[in-house]
Amino acid sequence: MEKRVLGKTGVEVSLLGFGGFHLCEIPYGEAEYLLNQYLDQGGNYIETAPSYGNGESEIKIGKAVSHRRKEYILATKAHDRDYEGCKKTINQSLANLQTDYVDILLMHAIDSTETLKRILAEDGAIKAAEEAKKEGKVKHIGLSMHGHPESLITALHTYPFEVVMTTINYFDVCNFPDILGKLLPLAKEKNVGVIIMKPLADGYLYKHVEQAFTYAFNQDVSIVVTGMNTRDMLDIDFGYANNYKQMTDDAIENLMQRAEELGNYVCRQCGKCLPCQENINIPYVFFLEALYDRQMVDGTFGSAADYALKERLKHWFGTKEKAIELYQKIGVSAKACTQCGECLNKCPYHIDIIKKLKNIDYKLDYTYGKIMV
Repeated sequence: MEKRVLGKTGVEVSLLGFGGFHLCEIPYGEAEYLLNQYLDQGGNYIETAPSYGNGESEIKIGKAVSHRRKEYILATKAHDRDYEGCKKTINQSLANLQTDYVDILLMHAIDSTETLKRILAEDGAIKAAEEAKKEGKVKHIGLSMHGHPESLITALHTYPFEVVMTTINYFDVCNFPDILGKLLPLAKEKNVGVIIMKPLADGYLYKHVEQAFTYAFNQDVSIVVTGMNTRDMLDIDFGYANNYKQMTDDAIENLMQRAEELGNYVCRQCGKCLPCQENINIPYVFFLEALYDRQMVDGTFGSAADYALKERLKHWFGTKEKAIELYQKIGVSAKACTQCGECLNKCPYHIDIIKKLKNIDYKLDYTYGKIMV
């Protein structure tokens, strides 16, 4: 399998990483088979977290492959914000994983600048991570976050993290364009290794799996981490990783044009709808919708399965209330639209911008938003 260097760590990692979350869904015997088969086929990056099944994922990994410890790069996470909590978690993770060190410790779910400040405080979790690094229990320190990368960008400007983990797939890059527009260039500038998760957008891209993986593998990143909880899934994902083709800029644009999950509703944030004669910042309003529900609720209904999936995933990143709050502070809201239609012919993706603005105002209006399920 293709190997890439993980930024300033200098570590060579396999393109396809094994995500440990879904090990909680299968019996130990199957987890043991999958982990060893992953290593046998050339994979070398295994990632987990103590919160996955209250330690279950870590314990299964430790029991299954700790005897092959020198063959893989091991990453786990710390959800703690304080020194004592993080120190305890690190030691428990090492015991669970049956090892005396992890290659990467990720400060997990850095969901706001306030969370980042708590972690980096004098008595914050970073102190425990730094101590563990001095003791040889942790080789490299990184951080991770789902969705909007604002806090990750701030973090890379604030502390010398060696690794960053973020969400990249052809659906969510439309929701959070700063991932490609700001975070990845900053990481490259600082030589921070980039790990991406959710290549299938939490399963939302299940109809076009190969397409989704091909897009992910083409990004300027070191590792694409995915959960693999069946033998068929492991074999298929290895096939994608070993045989993907480089995408040209035209091919990527073609994908963004024709992707079924984007259709003529999801804004790609190209900005070509501006200027608006009513001074509505249309892309920003659409971004707030992305914060709210990832642009999943478009006012139409398809199959029962797709509806259920959207209902499960729309608030997955936990930024619904933030979107409502920001919408109340917006200078010119979607209500200002006079339906002049000037923007409609500008959109290269044929989005009915007028209809979309109405839908967003309905969702993000304060009164409605407070009662939204």
